Amino acid sequence: MAQIRLDAVARTFPNGQVAVRGVDLEVADGEFLVLVGPSGCGKSTLLRLVAGLEPLSAGRVAIDGVDVSGVPPQRRDLAMVFQSYALYPHMTVRENLAYGLRARGADRATIAREVAAGAAALGIEELLDRRPAQLSGGQRQRVALGRAIVRRPRAFLLDEPLSNLDPALRVQARAELRRLHRTLGATVVYVTHDQEEAMTLGSRVAVMRDGAIEQVAPPLDLYERPVNTFVARFIGTPAMNLLPAALLLRDAPAGAVAGIRPQDVALGAGPLRATVDLVEPRGPDHVVHLRLAAAGAPLLVAVVAGAPPPAAGAEIAVDLPGDRLHLFEGRDGRRIWRGPPPPS
Repeated sequence: MAQIRLDAVARTFPNGQVAVRGVDLEVADGEFLVLVGPSGCGKSTLLRLVAGLEPLSAGRVAIDGVDVSGVPPQRRDLAMVFQSYALYPHMTVRENLAYGLRARGADRATIAREVAAGAAALGIEELLDRRPAQLSGGQRQRVALGRAIVRRPRAFLLDEPLSNLDPALRVQARAELRRLHRTLGATVVYVTHDQEEAMTLGSRVAVMRDGAIEQVAPPLDLYERPVNTFVARFIGTPAMNLLPAALLLRDAPAGAVAGIRPQDVALGAGPLRATVDLVEPRGPDHVVHLRLAAAGAPLLVAVVAGAPPPAAGAEIAVDLPGDRLHLFEGRDGRRIWRGPPPPS
């Protein structure tokens, strides 16, 4: 496996568009690192820079301490799996799996052994004699992964590999990916726009915006300690509530913003009054949209689990526990503190 390091990596396209801005990032040997962010944030471009499929405008890419910035993709020994799967339609699954090994000049015995092992790992032995057109989306995704696995690369680069699957298959495929990573101990860099996918797969997650990394941390740290309002709103479903801090804190800094997760909003008791605007059932819980009575207050979202939710139009008491509040700088969104306010 491999350690990957990016130092001040940047990419500006010929039309002047800046896709990646001075990214510093280290992926540990055997780590599953996820790049997540909204469409157009540069995450796929960053992955292609690691693969060598895009030229660097600045910075360097190193694998196991060796600068590979000028090394062509085929010599970096990285396996990339694309959103489209990129299978050869005229080849059987067996031939697709064997293609990379054959191109490297592996002998027949090695090819047969590695193809059989890769197919067994992914449970696709019965598909080996079919062609891609005869496969479902989930089966094509597993074949694309298998083609990467049989090569035994130094690292795997996965670009939105599950985005073409329906929700049920995506959940199943995520579980398969976690199991494979545990089995192979592989270094994986994985791109997605889906924050739920990022949080369930990544040992660490890098949140990107406008070509730069906002925060890199384990999933729970991103959720509990977001560094700014962008990360706070992007990570977590529903998104974190953001309100003028002066509505909640008597001595709040001027222009500060208070944040609280919908799961931490308590209904039925507390100092604030609100009217229930809308209730969305989600099975095990309900998303409750509230209008606070305070002048100028935005809508507040709460998640209610277990007990029946209040009905639309009801007036209720609301508590925003101080130990669950985050405070952010109003100008740049930077987090000031989380939890009880510091003593004044």
